[in-house]
Amino acid sequence: MSLSMYTISIPVLIRQLDNLSVLLDKGARHAEAKKFDPAVLVNARLAPDMFALGRQVQIATDNAKGAAARLAGVEIPKYEDTETSFDELQARIAKTIAFLRSIRPEQLEGSEERAVMVKTRAAELHFKGRDYLLNFALPNVFFHVTTTYAILRHNGVEIGKTDYLGGF
Repeated sequence: MSLSMYTISIPVLIRQLDNLSVLLDKGARHAEAKKFDPAVLVNARLAPDMFALGRQVQIATDNAKGAAARLAGVEIPKYEDTETSFDELQARIAKTIAFLRSIRPEQLEGSEERAVMVKTRAAELHFKGRDYLLNFALPNVFFHVTTTYAILRHNGVEIGKTDYLGGF
């Protein structure tokens, strides 16, 4: 039995975003318990030249919705990137998960060979669907979720590997 593009994309993306939501919830609860402004965490970064936590979440959701849309051959939902709070970031994650859940397995049939183009700041990247998913989209989502985890952990939020991986 072979793995379908749907099986290796949509459920994986949803799981990562669900786990990201748990991480953000723990970050918000940490700020509340320690009685400091949650914006401190939303704006935290690991290094001066890195994006802050809020932008990490935006990019993770952008990559997730972009992957699903490109592989399904539908328009990518546009978000304004105006989130400045945990609640707003949670709403963005929920909106992205709802979009991912709207994608049906049959929409991804044959997408492993579909031509995919991604515009970055530096270049236009061209892929076949399978290579795009496995070598660009999923690694980007994992990277930005992991970076969000690292920012929170670095700032004292009590999270661990099981929070990142989620339940089984």
